[in-house]
Parts: sequence; C-alpha cells; structure tokens
Amino acid sequence: MRQLRRATIIGTGKYLPEKVMTNFDFEKMVDTTDEWIFTRSGIRERRIAAPNQKTSDLAVLAGEMALKNSGIPPEKIGAVILASFTPDRPIAATACIIQNRLGCVNAAAFDVEVACSGYIYASSIASNFIATGMFDYVLVIGADILSKVIDFTDRNTCVLFGDGAGATVFGPAEGDEGIFDSLLGSDGSGSEHILIPAGGTEMPTTAETVEKRLHYVKINGKEVFKFSTRIVGEMIEKILVRNNMKLDDFSLIIPHQANIRIIESAAKRFDCPMEKFFVNLDKYGNTVAATIPICLHEALQQGRIKKGDNVFLVGFGGGLTWGTIALKWGNYSLSS
Repeated sequence: MRQLRRATIIGTGKYLPEKVMTNFDFEKMVDTTDEWIFTRSGIRERRIAAPNQKTSDLAVLAGEMALKNSGIPPEKIGAVILASFTPDRPIAATACIIQNRLGCVNAAAFDVEVACSGYIYASSIASNFIATGMFDYVLVIGADILSKVIDFTDRNTCVLFGDGAGATVFGPAEGDEGIFDSLLGSDGSGSEHILIPAGGTEMPTTAETVEKRLHYVKINGKEVFKFSTRIVGEMIEKILVRNNMKLDDFSLIIPHQANIRIIESAAKRFDCPMEKFFVNLDKYGNTVAATIPICLHEALQQGRIKKGDNVFLVGFGGGLTWGTIALKWGNYSLSS
C-alpha cells in the first residue's frame, strides 16, 4: 500500500497572444461603449489569437515555460492534462498533440472539458495521481481560444472573453506544503446556461446550424451571475469550516476571472479587502480554463506568493461546475 503524499506546484508558465483588442475596438463592431463594458465586467482589453494559432500552439508555449521553470525534464512527466473546451479537433485529444510536441514521451495524456472550472478539475486529478504515487510529476495546462467560438455580433458575450494559456507542473511536496484540501461540484440542471448548441451528437453540423449561428457560445448572463456570486462564497466557506481556518489565514485568493462584480461580491461576503484577491481581468478578460494558471504565474512574478503562504484557487463556470483548491506554498518562486 503506497503512502499518500501531497502535491505541490513546482513550475508555472503562461502564454498570451500578441494581438490586443480593447473595448474601443468593440465600439466599432457592436452597439456598446468602453464605459458600458468596464462598469459591467471590469474588462478593458483582451488578447486575440492569430488566425493560424490553435489551442495546442498556445498550450505548448505555456507548457514549455512551466517545464523550464520547474527544472523537470519532459521525459519525467507522468501525465499531461489539458483543461479546455476549444480543442484543436474533436479527436484525438489535444493533450496528445501537446505531449508529443513537448517531448513528454513517457506521459499519459488526456483532455478535461468543464469550461471555466477546467483547471481546478485537472489540478485535482493531478494531485490525486501524485498522492497515490502513480506519477511523480504532472503537467496541467489550461488553454482556450474563445475568439474562434464567440459571436462577434452578440454584444452581451463577445466583449467578455479573451484567448490565452497557463500551465503548472505538479510534483511531490515536502513537509506540510502543497494541496491540503479541495472540492469539486456540479449542477447539471444548469447546463443550458452556458453552451454551444450545435456541433455535437444532439445537433450535428448542417448548413442550417451554421446559418443560425448555433456554433457560438450562448450565455444566460443573469442566471450565470446568480450562480457564480453564490457558489464562490459557499466554496470558500466549506474549506474554511472543515479546516478550522479563517480567511485571514490565507495570503491570496485567485478566483476565476469572469466578472469583477463576482469577485467584489465574495470580498463583501467575508468583509475582506479586494487586495486579497488577485485580479488581471482588466487586461485579459475571461480566458476560461487559462485564467487561474495565468494569475498564478503573474502573482509569483509580482511577489504576491511566498513560501509558507496559504493560497485559495477558486473556479466556477459551465456545466454548471465549480471547484476550489487550498494549498500551502512551497519553495517555488519567480522573479519579475
């Protein structure tokens, strides 16, 4: 019987496309304004992938950085897990393409598709792989190219999203560092609130589905906002209660970057300063599965995470799904 062990983050990386699309650019495309977008979402600009860039391209660049920063050779990676709902193709798994390009020749590879909760789900799987001793090192990448599945005539959705990738290498922890609690959840009764209607077995691609623009993301904004503001607080509360901790015991909370009002709602619920939450939503918009690992990398660059800090990672989104990870930070650090 193998002894369970904690997993910890030993490498991070990110990649963001060069093209920047500002709110003023959207003023020329749809009936909106910079002020309208910013006051309702907290977003000022986002990155847009080049026409020839695939999700795997973004993921590989983020993965290369994470591997380099970890010091772990690609051949020592036991699994490559991609969190994404914008794969290169329906089959094979985009993680297999990434595994090959990164030279992770000894790694299993698979995709996890739970939209904005994807990075938390994938990281929880990685943690359990390491806990049981199945693998020593796991590469988790969150990457999405929303610009290819967003309807740029729909002002309510097109302004919210951006493209990007973030990556982390997980390995066995020392002492009491690493992931000490996590939770995952779902409510499939809300699956209609965030979806792409066509392209699957329910509604295969036809000329009619293309004409009706059914291959783009559709969002019930009101219901998603209600769900998100409720679930973030509930997740944090559950972790605190079952670990007999207070929010003051955590140095930083990294939430999914969907809407600034959702983050502000959580801060208000716990009477917590916004400074405790890491936010880069204004620069990148919602990059779906990439938001949390991008934030992690940038928080380290800014010196906002140090050895011994307790950190919350909080994800929520389509499915409806949610998940959170609580960890004590180890030795890994970055200089800006």
